[in-house]
Amino acid sequence: MGKVYLVGAGPGDPDLITVKGLKAIQSSDVILYDRLVNEALLDEAPDYAELVYCGKSPDHPSISQETIHELLLDYAGEGKVITRLKGGDPFIFGRGGEEAEVLKQNDIDYEVIPGITSGSAAPAYAGIPLTHRDYSSSVSFISGVSKNGPSNEKYWKNLAQGSDTLCIYMGVKSLPDICEKLIRYGRATSTPVALIHWGTTEQQQTITGTLANIAEQALTFQNPSMIIIGEVVTLRKQLRWFEEASIEKHFTPQAIIG
Repeated sequence: MGKVYLVGAGPGDPDLITVKGLKAIQSSDVILYDRLVNEALLDEAPDYAELVYCGKSPDHPSISQETIHELLLDYAGEGKVITRLKGGDPFIFGRGGEEAEVLKQNDIDYEVIPGITSGSAAPAYAGIPLTHRDYSSSVSFISGVSKNGPSNEKYWKNLAQGSDTLCIYMGVKSLPDICEKLIRYGRATSTPVALIHWGTTEQQQTITGTLANIAEQALTFQNPSMIIIGEVVTLRKQLRWFEEASIEKHFTPQAIIG
């Protein structure tokens, strides 16, 4: 039987992949990659490697999770070394847990290689620290689309009264409803909010507002975008290093990729 590496590709900038993740790509017979993976990483695969697109797009037909499971089992059954390449981290809203379960149930050898999730990377590149001694001592990572969460009133009541900083994935479409629920359950209308589109890439765009007005400001924003809610957003005014810096103005380590 073969072996499967469940690899986090990071948030967009290809140089943010881990060294161990890069080694997995470079040693694999098959790469099953997702939509948000920077395709520069595929250039690191061996010439003989088979590249299989497994992306899922909102509101568009896409490969099912069950089909991905079948591909993993089929390639492993052929004795192949497989990298299952996922944007961000495989175990944070990446369905890596589901795939690991299938591999375990079928006695397939596998290894999980964590990646940098967009929930921490995108705000860092936008100049927003998720925690800060003066503003936030707690963070919640939240899915804007799930089987139970977004429509569960108790769920949103706990979030509104819980963590200082909220990081919401895949929530742009539900942003008006999210803001309304947080305000209803106790968050101030003046709570700062940021939306970060294509974080860590050259296409990164960030807008800021409050729970009262961000939904109107974000009408033209689409996924992939991270939503950051909390007082830490105010620090962006002085810490927005990435979008202000030019290549000449800041030091960039020599790229590993390419």
